[in-house]
Amino acid sequence: MDREISKKEKLRERRKSILRYSMMLVGVCVFLSVVISFMKDDVSLDCLEFCTIDKGNVDVSVSASGVLSPVYEQIVTAPINTKIIEVYAKTGDFVKEGSPLLMLDLQSAQTDYNNMVDKVKMKGYELEQQRLSNNTFLSDLKMKIKVADMEYNRMLVEAGNEKFLDSIGSGTTDKVKEVQFMCKSKELGLQQLRTQYENESKERAAGYKIKELELSILKKELNEMKRTLNDAQIRAPRSASLIFISNQIGAQVAQGSQVAVIADLKHFKIIGEVAESYANRVKVGNNVRARINGTDYEGVVSNIEPTAKNGVTGFSVQLDNDSLTLFRPGLKTDVYISDGVKENAMRIKNASFYKEPGTYMLYVRNGDELELRQVELGVSNYDYVEVVRGLHVGEQVVLNDMSRYNAPKLKIKY
Repeated sequence: MDREISKKEKLRERRKSILRYSMMLVGVCVFLSVVISFMKDDVSLDCLEFCTIDKGNVDVSVSASGVLSPVYEQIVTAPINTKIIEVYAKTGDFVKEGSPLLMLDLQSAQTDYNNMVDKVKMKGYELEQQRLSNNTFLSDLKMKIKVADMEYNRMLVEAGNEKFLDSIGSGTTDKVKEVQFMCKSKELGLQQLRTQYENESKERAAGYKIKELELSILKKELNEMKRTLNDAQIRAPRSASLIFISNQIGAQVAQGSQVAVIADLKHFKIIGEVAESYANRVKVGNNVRARINGTDYEGVVSNIEPTAKNGVTGFSVQLDNDSLTLFRPGLKTDVYISDGVKENAMRIKNASFYKEPGTYMLYVRNGDELELRQVELGVSNYDYVEVVRGLHVGEQVVLNDMSRYNAPKLKIKY
């Protein structure tokens, strides 16, 4: 027979049920809290770099890259086809102006030079021979002209005498005509000799000038060969550092090939490249700040290449202080070319995340959390980036590269 459950037992059972369900509810809440905490990313405060938005001027600049290059650099080339006999210096040496660098084989060049000396002498003798021959011929022709002139004058006198004799009846008309004919013949002969003398003088003078020009050309060739021989004894064109030299004795070198390079390693310029899309903002005279190993150097754009290659335009920068004795050619530099000023603009520090004007996703601090926000950034320089929209003065932005985080919110761990 069933007995009736007392009210006290019912109350006890009810309390047990409530306690059991309460424990289950607490467990579920704890579980959900743990899951949520694991789903929410945390980031350590010590790993974050913040920048506070402020207002100020932004010197608009174009970012470019460059390398250090000596202000003075000269390539020394081989003046002839020859081979290296001796080497007097090595790469890295400081050489004084006129000091020998290389000795090249000059035997063949010396033989050619000696042959040219003989040709010049022979041409000089031919020129002297031509001069003497011209003088002799023209002197003989002058003498013939004098003789013909004397004969012509004699015939004029004889014609006058015959006319007189004919007028007094002692001569004849035929004799007068004969003498007049002879006189005319002598006159024509004299004119012919004078014309011949004039033509021969011009012709022989022209021939002599041709010989003079031939001698002059040979002398120039001789001087060039002499200069080539002197250059073949490779010497430093000025006091500078030797940054390259062909040091393999016996090696063949072609005419015009590079055998040495010297440069002044105390004074440098920057050879830069800028993207073709920004080339129209780069002008000669623009102020430049170059960052080399963390140190900034001022300068100006001194030259711009007229054509673009592979999507970039080259330019040169003349530094205000180019005495960079601690650096070496080829050292890479960051170059910022000034292109105006934006006044009273919202700005943040320039950091690695910034590439060019456009839209960026940045984390903004809000108490103990970081909120992901879409931000539009504008022009920049080496220090600051213009904030167009998405941020307000006084807010703090994370400058670190946060691309590995995708959460809309991050908790800051202290």
